[in-house]
Amino acid sequence: MPETDRSMPLHIDIVSDVVCPWCVVGYLQLQKALATMPGVFEVTVRWQPFELNPQMPPEGQELREHLRQKYGSTPQQGSAARQRLVEFGQALGFHFDYYDGMRMVNTFRAHQLLHWAEGFGLQTTLKMALFEAFFSQRQDVNDPAVLVRCAQDVGLDAVEASAVLGDGRYEDDVRRAQRHWQEREVYAVPAFFLQERYQVPGAQESPTWIRLLNKIHQRESHAASGS
Repeated sequence: MPETDRSMPLHIDIVSDVVCPWCVVGYLQLQKALATMPGVFEVTVRWQPFELNPQMPPEGQELREHLRQKYGSTPQQGSAARQRLVEFGQALGFHFDYYDGMRMVNTFRAHQLLHWAEGFGLQTTLKMALFEAFFSQRQDVNDPAVLVRCAQDVGLDAVEASAVLGDGRYEDDVRRAQRHWQEREVYAVPAFFLQERYQVPGAQESPTWIRLLNKIHQRESHAASGS
């Protein structure tokens, strides 16, 4: 699609968890597609909370044990899936560093921090920092010190970030948002909602995104012109 004189506003809600590798892949595939369509859309992204493991204890759980218990994955299946993710990441410029002893962790604190960061226009930047902390830097994104450091690294105030985590001021907001997306039948992530009505499940590859975005642009343009 060629550039246009006027970009179409495109609002995207991404229901996601910070320990979901396919959420990283899906978002980067979307960005790859959008990069081929300069000037077509004026994009606003809002990350919505989803916990893959809402009952995860504070100490977390060893990744392979967790996958075996939750999905019935064999060691061979898990290894093959992780290798596939590493390859996807490499192609998209993201480093997945899977290692022996890697642990899944609770992410409710991370979602509270992301909710707060939205008010400063830094939600996506913080989301990517949290993805990198967990998948690339072997950090525990349930650890308040790690979360505060990530917030500070993207330009947020460390003292305020610590206070947000300490007093739980956004707990109810995050729970409310989680219930909203569950009511919209989101039970797996990533899930993308464009213009609040077009739902795209899973980590689609960039050619699929390009086709979808072209269709949305055509439909929205026709609706705006009344044709």
